[in-house]
Amino acid sequence: MKIIIDAMGGDRAPEQIVLGALQAAKEFGVKIVLIGRGEELLACMKSQGWDTLPAGVEVANAEDVVDMHADPVEVLRQHRGSSMVLGLKMLADGGGDAFISAGNSGALLTAATLVVKRIRGIRRAAFAPLLPVGGGTILIDAGANNECTPEYLLQFGCMGSLYAKKAHHKPEPRVALLNNGAEEGKGDELHRAAYELLKQAGENGTINFIGNIEARDVPDGGADVVVADGFSGNVLLKSIEGTAIYMSKLMKEMFTRSAVSKLGYLCCKKGVNHIKQQMDYREVGGSILVGITKPVIKAHGSSDARAIRGAIKQAIAAVESDFCEDIRANVAAMSLPREVSHEA
Repeated sequence: MKIIIDAMGGDRAPEQIVLGALQAAKEFGVKIVLIGRGEELLACMKSQGWDTLPAGVEVANAEDVVDMHADPVEVLRQHRGSSMVLGLKMLADGGGDAFISAGNSGALLTAATLVVKRIRGIRRAAFAPLLPVGGGTILIDAGANNECTPEYLLQFGCMGSLYAKKAHHKPEPRVALLNNGAEEGKGDELHRAAYELLKQAGENGTINFIGNIEARDVPDGGADVVVADGFSGNVLLKSIEGTAIYMSKLMKEMFTRSAVSKLGYLCCKKGVNHIKQQMDYREVGGSILVGITKPVIKAHGSSDARAIRGAIKQAIAAVESDFCEDIRANVAAMSLPREVSHEA
């Protein structure tokens, strides 16, 4: 297995990207292609104690970089020689099994769609991060599609279910629609129409649809797959991330308040560290772009070495599961006839 990594993408590139990749290559025994400005990457390796390329690690040169302010629409025209675009072309041409970037999300979505391509019959690809809550809940979509049709949400639910089954070993994942109430009939026209499509998919055995879910019930594991339009999903994702950071801050303040509280921390240190680890986005590593023909993973923009390691671990699971083929084989079950598909 070979994982291609955009070594220049993200706030902490290339140093932390390189470090995480080298650690993961050794730990997981996977082949890594680091693509970026070759001299910088080799200098990073040397500064971290590697005078020669470790076994299984390659460097591919790309002088251009897609920065966080790049126009996603223009990425292929203006940044053909970038680490992101060349890495995706390498993936499309069979030079690797998965691609990881911590760079510009919009540019990655556009380039992956145009270069690696969507699975035939899938209307839109969607970001599907594994939320560090409820034993692992998949949120789909988390920001790729702010405006959706009912069919998009139907496909998100079906793709998310297949991804949960194959890559996360949930035999009958519970699929729920994020809404402003749990009762049937809640929400605007989009969500009411999507509910009916998901309900029908549940009745015919395509997915295990359990109805609507409110945001407050997501952290407690109310569903295994939460279906959302990209706007709502991104708000939910950032709210959970922010809550985790705030709770960690509160816990730190509580345990450092006095000598007695510090003693209390020593007594429950193991449990506290377990909670912090469970809520740490770096353990998950990134958000997979579901609906693309091969695994493409968007790592967090501020990813450090630990987060890159997590993204590589996620990529390995995605490749081994071969869930993209399952989506391809089941497109007919998640698609509407063109005349009723609401396709723009």
